[in-house]
Amino acid sequence: MEISKDLMAASSTPIVLAILAEGDSYGYAIIKRVMELSGGSLAWTDGMLYPVLHRLERLGHVEARWETAGTGRRRKYYRLTDLGREQLAAERRQWLAVDATLKGLWSTLALAAPPGPAGWTARPAEGA
Repeated sequence: MEISKDLMAASSTPIVLAILAEGDSYGYAIIKRVMELSGGSLAWTDGMLYPVLHRLERLGHVEARWETAGTGRRRKYYRLTDLGREQLAAERRQWLAVDATLKGLWSTLALAAPPGPAGWTARPAEGA
């Protein structure tokens, strides 16, 4: 399944904050964790992740530090701040509200009409 760019962008902040709530991490590991958590549905790239991390750092939601891995390679690790934890809680409340709204709509649509093309159900628009 392909996820739209708009939905990926909208969900990137809470996903990154939640992953960092699990513990400090670096870019490639975050990308791998997103892939793992989504079962491969969300395929993030460096070009998508790093602007999010830089914005979160600018906002004070994450802090970054450089470390040298056992291989000698330097990695920039990101850590969730207290402000970031507060933001994660706010994001969670917002996404739970969106999720509940969509679940209600999907349930209503499933009951309102027989399946249309590709299993989609829809109700005629008012006055149609």
